[in-house]
Amino acid sequence: QVQLAESGGGLVQAGGSLRLSCLVSTSTFNSYSVGWFRQAPGAERQFVGAVSEDGGRILIGDSVKGRFTMSRDNAKNTVYLQMNSLNSKDTAVYYCGAMAGNYSPYYGAWNYWGQGTQVTVSS
Repeated sequence: QVQLAESGGGLVQAGGSLRLSCLVSTSTFNSYSVGWFRQAPGAERQFVGAVSEDGGRILIGDSVKGRFTMSRDNAKNTVYLQMNSLNSKDTAVYYCGAMAGNYSPYYGAWNYWGQGTQVTVSS
């Protein structure tokens, strides 16, 4: 019922910025919260941020608060993750997910996932 596709990843130098996009293919986009998680090899999937289905609430994970921001464009079925002041600890595969209604910081609660986009920060 829902498909997600991430884009915008790549290689960036420490201190640089990237903007990731998540295109959500569904006829009821504004019924879903959309979140970003990231995962490095051998590590657990980590919550990055989420935006509620109506765009009224945004939660940013403590590990990236002050550097990352999120926005939602319901007209384009797209959620963005703006990443600034990147460092080597931000290197990971970044996934977007969707769930009905309000968001959760726990990855197990999310119903749909994209394939991920690699972000590599060089030092």
